[in-house]
Amino acid sequence: MTTINYHLDVVSAENRIFSGLVQKIQVTGSEGELGIYPGHAPLLTFIKPGMVRFIKQFGEEKFIYLSGGFLEVHPNIVTLLADTAIRGEDLDEVKALEAKRKAEIYINDTRHNINYAQLSAELAKEIAKLRIIKLIKKQYSYID
Repeated sequence: MTTINYHLDVVSAENRIFSGLVQKIQVTGSEGELGIYPGHAPLLTFIKPGMVRFIKQFGEEKFIYLSGGFLEVHPNIVTLLADTAIRGEDLDEVKALEAKRKAEIYINDTRHNINYAQLSAELAKEIAKLRIIKLIKKQYSYID
């Protein structure tokens, strides 16, 4: 049985993070979880900060952290545009844990006038990064 593939481009403000053939994509859009398969109907939507998970042409699973952005789908090509995009294997667990800890401290600090919405968004981003790190560790634990 032949697997049908389509082209995916993941682009951040700094550079192109991924460009190649994939079997499927999973990403969180403004209306919820999206699964994109070959021949998907055209779509343009916002994407929430979090992860994009995709299966490459020959079955390798990959994860990328996205700070949010846009998803554009055509039947044979998908483009993800994000302000920030980081390959899962490039995420720094120690940094993410520290940033999460600091955000939690500031959210619980009643002595200062803080922007809860901004801190909550920062906390959600760090939790998303840690989720990707956990998935990658789990993925590699099956290989050992």
